[in-house]
Amino acid sequence: MIAVEQLAKDLHMKPEELMKESIETFLKRKLRIIETELFLLTKKYGVSDVFDFDRMVKEGRLHEEDAFEDYFKFDNLEVDRDLIIEYLKKI
Repeated sequence: MIAVEQLAKDLHMKPEELMKESIETFLKRKLRIIETELFLLTKKYGVSDVFDFDRMVKEGRLHEEDAFEDYFKFDNLEVDRDLIIEYLKKI
């Protein structure tokens, strides 16, 4: 495993700066992946968010048994997206 202190030294950075930039890069990468998956789900079902998805199921325009797994995936992705955005604001 790479020692953060040594890597920071070799890159002429403070360890805290390296950690901050690394975490920010990681979170932004995860956010892009999540947003891509959310985009694909919105296009697949013609919805804008999980609440719109839920409304369409309740209205009978989507069958719950056909979209069950995607509904929970959609919901979890939105929760993860919101969490990452909050962490990025703190950096």
